[in-house]
Amino acid sequence: MSEEPEIVLGFYVPPHPHPLLAPEQNEGWGRLREAFDTCRQRIEESAADLMLIYSTVWPSIVGHQIQAHPNPVFTHVDDDFHFLGSMPYEFSMDSEYAEKFKDACEARGLHARTVAYDGFPIDTGSVVALKLLNPDNRIPACIVSSNVYSNRAEQIVLGKAARDAMSELGKKVVVVVVASLSNRMFTEHIDPSEDRIHSAKDDEFNRKILEFFDSGRLEDISQLSRDIHGQIRVSKVVAYKPAWWMAATMGQHNNYDGEVLAYEALHGAGGAVIQLTPAKGGVGDKEFDEDDVEYYHGDRSVLDKGML
Repeated sequence: MSEEPEIVLGFYVPPHPHPLLAPEQNEGWGRLREAFDTCRQRIEESAADLMLIYSTVWPSIVGHQIQAHPNPVFTHVDDDFHFLGSMPYEFSMDSEYAEKFKDACEARGLHARTVAYDGFPIDTGSVVALKLLNPDNRIPACIVSSNVYSNRAEQIVLGKAARDAMSELGKKVVVVVVASLSNRMFTEHIDPSEDRIHSAKDDEFNRKILEFFDSGRLEDISQLSRDIHGQIRVSKVVAYKPAWWMAATMGQHNNYDGEVLAYEALHGAGGAVIQLTPAKGGVGDKEFDEDDVEYYHGDRSVLDKGML
């Protein structure tokens, strides 16, 4: 078992089905689709043997759920954008990694469980990511949920548990986060030609985040997660968690070659396709504004006012 896992590539992609089902209906959706296709080619050229997906549109309440069915088959229809069409799928999952990930979560104090039921639904974002980034199931995958009540400490530990399992199995991994940037969407149907970022403030803040991504400053984005949530995310219990998890899973540093391949509106939300490639150079090591966490002690405090 190697001491440090080998993260080959990292990707941040939007959860919306538009680039998969309707790229021709809007030029921006088409550009997102082209960016997905570029990422797919790069993944195929890599030596990765696992694709690990964290999806913000697979919410869980009871702990962290990990998809472990070796060959899930279903036809998915998005709850909101069902009119765009259905998404039949047949995926290949790495059940061995899923079980090791669960064990690693429990060893670090997290409550986790695998799911391996026929017909268990896979969320829109994961379906879109797998069908566009791994359409031929060339790389076995694993999907982990986004717990609704988890805080920063829990997300950091979840990422470290993912790394533990990678190291134990000697995996070469593509890490994929499925999430929008700003997540304010229009509450009525719009013509595809009229799609735009919901507000000028959302667009301005999205572009600031993209500057950090483009500079490979992933850990800095993690440290700014609460500010990002307060500025461009719909206020709810779910904070801007993907940055916490992605930074912890990929190693908690800023040493990446970043590339923003596309940034477009998706029914008002900010959708971006971003690649992070681990590098020896970059902005440099992390500077923690908050404590680092190795073991989760159950201190969510989810009802505290202002907790994100």
